[in-house]
Amino acid sequence: MEDLRNQIAKTNIPDHIAVIMDGNGRWAKKQGVKRIFGHQNAIEAVRNVTEGSAELGVKYLTLYAFSTENWDRPKYEVDGLMSLLVNTIKDEMPTLQKNNIRLATIGDTNGLPDGAKKRLLEAIESTSSNSGMQLILALNYSGKWDLVNAVNKILEKNERHIEPSDIDIHLSTVGIPNPDLLIRTSGEMRISNFLLWQMAYTELHFTDVLWPDFRKKDLFEAIISYQHRERRFGKTSDQVNA
Repeated sequence: MEDLRNQIAKTNIPDHIAVIMDGNGRWAKKQGVKRIFGHQNAIEAVRNVTEGSAELGVKYLTLYAFSTENWDRPKYEVDGLMSLLVNTIKDEMPTLQKNNIRLATIGDTNGLPDGAKKRLLEAIESTSSNSGMQLILALNYSGKWDLVNAVNKILEKNERHIEPSDIDIHLSTVGIPNPDLLIRTSGEMRISNFLLWQMAYTELHFTDVLWPDFRKKDLFEAIISYQHRERRFGKTSDQVNA
């Protein structure tokens, strides 16, 4: 793993990495256990990507933890995920504090169970004075919800003409730079209603690794891949190089 770390250019670390944590259910099926065990075993992956990102100097890490569509899953799985959320936040507080990480959320957290919402708010308050990487949990989130919510806020102001910057300042991610790199695990190649507006120029990295098996080396490989790309933002190579 040190060989991989040494290949990473410290001057070109993505400021913001977003992750679609996919494959927990398939991991559990391969082990012959219930899906909830896949979610439970994914905590080590969350710890690895969080610590690895903080060590490299990533400023923002957004994890797609629970989408608005996930409510349609079996009730036992949703209940298990909410319970796991509460317990994980409690158990991981020492890791967040040790790494000087601030916790934040995006999404309609009012739709979460009271226990989960209470634990979440406590953790956000407890880490609010930390000055390191910001860990953002996307909870009860969808890109379409974010856009509709932003447009409704603009309409409330009776705006007749909307500029892209108007959308930017009304999204749940206001104040957070757009992701430089998206990582999706499990071999799926789609963005699944995640940060639809914000990922207009995000570099995409897809890996076959199932999320519970994802470790720092997989993070490092994604960043190395990112660093070998030329980000032009609509310009020509000559313009970028100039």
